[in-house]
Amino acid sequence: MNDRITTEVDGVSLSLSNLHKPLFPSGFTKGELISYYVEVADAMLPHLRGRAVTRVRFPNGTSAQSFFEKNAPAGAPEWVRTLDVATSAGSVNYVLAEDRATLAWLANLAAVELHTPQWRAEHANVGPDGVILEGEDEPRSTTLIVDLDPGPGITPADSAKGAILAATLLAQLGLEAFPKTSGNKGLQLSVPIAPTPASRVFAFAGSLAKALAAAHPKLFIATMSKEARSGLIFVDYAQNLAARNTVTAYSVRGLDEPSVATPLTWDEVGALTPETRLRTSPAELLERLGRYGDLWAAQVSTPDSPALPDPLT
Repeated sequence: MNDRITTEVDGVSLSLSNLHKPLFPSGFTKGELISYYVEVADAMLPHLRGRAVTRVRFPNGTSAQSFFEKNAPAGAPEWVRTLDVATSAGSVNYVLAEDRATLAWLANLAAVELHTPQWRAEHANVGPDGVILEGEDEPRSTTLIVDLDPGPGITPADSAKGAILAATLLAQLGLEAFPKTSGNKGLQLSVPIAPTPASRVFAFAGSLAKALAAAHPKLFIATMSKEARSGLIFVDYAQNLAARNTVTAYSVRGLDEPSVATPLTWDEVGALTPETRLRTSPAELLERLGRYGDLWAAQVSTPDSPALPDPLT
């Protein structure tokens, strides 16, 4: 049964369908996904502003095939804002999710996951085919991402130790790190910085990863070889490339049950144990927002954000 309804979100008319269709084996429905994104919008939208959104869509649920979608889909409403980005494969017309109605529309398309780059449109140069990703006119990133990807045998307590060590090194360089879960197994640190050429941020992130691996070889690894990651945390610095993206704070993940990429306090990171489950349901996330507010509110880059240091040697 296609339970299609027409509703309004902040004055925008939306046609929604299949609201009772389960998107997760746990029974979580598309209607619940839409409702979550509408409710979390006030906290999530500041982190999406000006960022090209790559979506992971699960049209038949998370137990079936998914696909990454970059171009705005055919038939997108005229009110959906987009951003052209020049790539080696041609111009890509990304969606900009900057209002509650767009989040609801994307969720109605079963776009469970939302991923974004570290730069915003306001800090990008535009050529004939869109935002220029390489060369002197490359985007200026406003965040540095330290993605701590746990290999086999790494526990949440190990990830917490890694996050604290990485944040301590960053603090010694005058940079403040904000932690979140990836929504699955790992932790990620986001660091607000003054707008900086993406290639320079990537170089710094690579040097940071290598410095951590050199100082703590029994905990970190900076190489991408999956075979070498057992018992180690891979510091995935490639997510700082202008063409790459990272799961956005408050995005749902397409797992067996809905789990949200969740900002944490450092006290919560320090309290992680080997048995801690690094998953937060949408309902739990909304309850956290009521208790803590947006823990990442200060993570948004401002004119006072620090300059990125030179790469570590």
